Amino acid sequence: MLAGAAGFLALALAAIALPSVPGDPAVREWLLARATPPVVAALRVINYAGSWQLLIPATLLLLVVFPRARERWWVWIGLMLAAPAAEGLLKILIGRARPEDPSMGFPSGHATAAAAFSGAVFYLAASLSPPARILVRAGAVLTIVLVALARVILRAHWPADTLAGIGLGIAFASAAALLAEPAGSAEIAGGGR
Repeated sequence: MLAGAAGFLALALAAIALPSVPGDPAVREWLLARATPPVVAALRVINYAGSWQLLIPATLLLLVVFPRARERWWVWIGLMLAAPAAEGLLKILIGRARPEDPSMGFPSGHATAAAAFSGAVFYLAASLSPPARILVRAGAVLTIVLVALARVILRAHWPADTLAGIGLGIAFASAAALLAEPAGSAEIAGGGR
């Protein structure tokens, strides 16, 4: 939780204090140079993995799939409501425009959503068998990375916007995992079972 929050805070301070986050234009141009039509087409589909319209029903599916999620269902529903509320408020407070649009883009909503949801999946996967846990957790991490790349390559965000969204989403998912732990549990949230 602290790493995600610290990463978000460092990027937010850079976005507020500096005219441009160091490395943002160069990384963006490097990624856009590799945006072939098939890559762009694939990322347009992957982009939906950060869409709240998809992730709210997917959160309900988590409640069906994972008994631990059903035990404290309000935590996971709350996560998927609190993360976008915070992201929207932070966009207004920070006021950093997108690269090709005057609307506010810091932090990326899609990256925040993907990281919050995938962070929940990562935590809940602790109840799975080791091979399944590894696959599900790898898929969760890959989803976060691909959604962040999609937002940059689809020209919606600066790289720092997506990294900040990941940090914010992970911080919220980590807080939810801590809240979801039964009272008095000695297990550290997200620890391997």
